[in-house]
Amino acid sequence: MADTSFELAQVNISRLKFPLDSPELKDFVDALEPVNAVADAADGFVWRLQTDGGDATELRVFGDDWLIINLTVWRDVDSLKAFMYAGRHRELLKRRNEWFERITEAMTALWWVPAGHRPSAPEAEKRLVHLREHGATERAFTLRAEFPAR
Repeated sequence: MADTSFELAQVNISRLKFPLDSPELKDFVDALEPVNAVADAADGFVWRLQTDGGDATELRVFGDDWLIINLTVWRDVDSLKAFMYAGRHRELLKRRNEWFERITEAMTALWWVPAGHRPSAPEAEKRLVHLREHGATERAFTLRAEFPAR
């Protein structure tokens, strides 16, 4: 049985190839609301960072106007994977190279948080930096190198 005293935080950041209001990003921007609605209703979804606009595209990380953030909390790794690799989100993943720069350093990190904790963008930045500097550890890991909740 899963440990319900922890939840899985997930951050992914992406560097835009074009401004959000550009014709090149229209399909991506148009898909944000419906994909977020699917996530919000997904089994195991707990929370996502958003502004009054309903998403987090207005927020900047690492002081870079071309980076956008997605920060969510899930019940567990299986819930996150079930959402990521199915339906509309999967379709968008296939097109990510059209919209985002290819970056070699880690742009996604996972970590366990106490149930009820809602991570901030600065907290997520620290987890990404830790993953980049130390590789996968209990403090920040990836789907390819998971760590159990503790």
